Amino acid sequence: MTRGPDWLSFRRYAAFTAGMALTLISLGIYTAATGAGLACAQQWPLCDGGVLPQSIPSFIEWFHRLWAMITGIFILGAAVWAWLGRGTVSTRGRYAATLATVLTPMQAIFGAITVTLNGALPGGYSAPVHAAHFLTGFSIFALLSYTTILAYDGRFSRDALSRSRLAVGVGLVGLLLAWVFARIDPVSSYSPPEQAAFFAVSLSAFAGLLAATRWLGELDELVPRVATGAAGVLLFVGMLLGRDLVVYSAGVRFVNWLVFAAAVALTAGAAWVLRGVEPDVSEPVYGSTDD
Repeated sequence: MTRGPDWLSFRRYAAFTAGMALTLISLGIYTAATGAGLACAQQWPLCDGGVLPQSIPSFIEWFHRLWAMITGIFILGAAVWAWLGRGTVSTRGRYAATLATVLTPMQAIFGAITVTLNGALPGGYSAPVHAAHFLTGFSIFALLSYTTILAYDGRFSRDALSRSRLAVGVGLVGLLLAWVFARIDPVSSYSPPEQAAFFAVSLSAFAGLLAATRWLGELDELVPRVATGAAGVLLFVGMLLGRDLVVYSAGVRFVNWLVFAAAVALTAGAAWVLRGVEPDVSEPVYGSTDD
């Protein structure tokens, strides 16, 4: 197989693809929130009776579809690369990239249902379809993030403690920013741009918590690892509540507030515990080398 440029490694490709998936989800949230998802007159994959859009709302939906197609190609490329480059990708990484690829057509199908069957059939666009569309997209992002984390094994320029502290910090900052944009914040109107921003920072925080949970396993620090893992689960619940899958009553709002408060508290607690952990001077640092 022909070797690509020296700067192009699998781990960088996987990280870029995960970033594309994050952007796609945020773009999809914005498209749905503005109502642009139905601007193509319930046509899929066409738009406004042709290939190109004819209005600003239909352009938003058209661009969302275009980005989804490009992202899908990159996801397929990650799976192919993972299997062809077996010496540089772990078994778990190969299966994670493959599963993300398998879920990608399902995500496209759910997306097509939401814009073509809206109101056309009973249940064509309903909470279950809405939930399936988000859950599939989230799963793809989580799998790509996990693939990236695995791809970096043995190629770090920091020790496990430094990496864990950094990842927990990313998770904590992301959670606090998500709180600002979430609908539980009285300052936020939860407008379409705020919804897109909420999911962008929430997904970034989730990736940080996922990395922290993975790397804390190397330190045998059970308490902060359980805390970051639980915070990741709570953050996922908070994102679900942000998708209007249930009637957003005062009670649901209170539960949503508790979910975020608990996630922030757990992540802050993990950061506090890690402050007192001494680094292992015997741990090797590999440096950042290309595949």
